[in-house]
Amino acid sequence: MTAHDTIKADIDANDVVLFMKGTATMPQCGFSSRVAGVLNYMGVQFKDVNVLADDEIRQGIKDFSDWPTIPQLYVKGEFVGGCDIITEMTLSGELDQLFTENGIAFDKEAANKIREANG
Repeated sequence: MTAHDTIKADIDANDVVLFMKGTATMPQCGFSSRVAGVLNYMGVQFKDVNVLADDEIRQGIKDFSDWPTIPQLYVKGEFVGGCDIITEMTLSGELDQLFTENGIAFDKEAANKIREANG
């Protein structure tokens, strides 16, 4: 199985996938920590893929999405973005809308608290 096949299988098998440095419980970089923290705080169930554990996946996800940085968030098979995009979407409410449209369970009150704290 190639890195591309593995990436595609993870994205197809899970509604929300975060390719990150480290894991959801132990992020290894600030950007990955921020996105995982938002998802965790909002109660989103997601698969974390530690790109540091496999160099082929680390490069493969960049090629797969044609996006040069990590973390990368996928929702229902679609690439959403990296840290800056997810931060902007969280603060604008677009992430709530994306989750709602795709039937992804999340804590709306927690999402509102993030916006209040950063408003």
